[in-house]
Amino acid sequence: MKFIGQGLIEQAAELLDGSEESYEQAITEMEKEQPVLLSYFFTDNFKVFTQKENEYILYLILVIWKALGLSGESVPDVTELQLSQAEGHNWERLQGVKAKGFHERLNVFFDNYPQEDLLAFVEDALAEEEEEEMPLVTKEGREAIFVSLKSAIDCLTGWKPETVEK
Repeated sequence: MKFIGQGLIEQAAELLDGSEESYEQAITEMEKEQPVLLSYFFTDNFKVFTQKENEYILYLILVIWKALGLSGESVPDVTELQLSQAEGHNWERLQGVKAKGFHERLNVFFDNYPQEDLLAFVEDALAEEEEEEMPLVTKEGREAIFVSLKSAIDCLTGWKPETVEK
């Protein structure tokens, strides 16, 4: 899959921010085209997040998915097995990190990753919340949300850990 840059990500966000109708339409389209992926964000694992966090996660995955669609590339259908494997791999990588800070802990995911702008979009979206008085995302939820969205990006772009050159 070709590189999804900041421009496509911003364009996707603008489309979703245009109106409530365009947002609802995107959810309906994603439900048809990526039912497994959409339902993943409504599993029991996501009940630990607040309502605001879940709404924000949905918005972020819609932006990611829309940006991929705007690239003109075909986006593979995501399966439960792929999601499970990607999530397991990402948690495993994060567990090996000794750093304490949110940004420093995420550095492990950026090395040789072909969709760096998508990861940076997620990291920035979660980091922006740090400065807010009433953040949408709790400090406790940030890493888990990042791993979930990173796993979705992995599946949507067809990236597999074994494709990384050592």
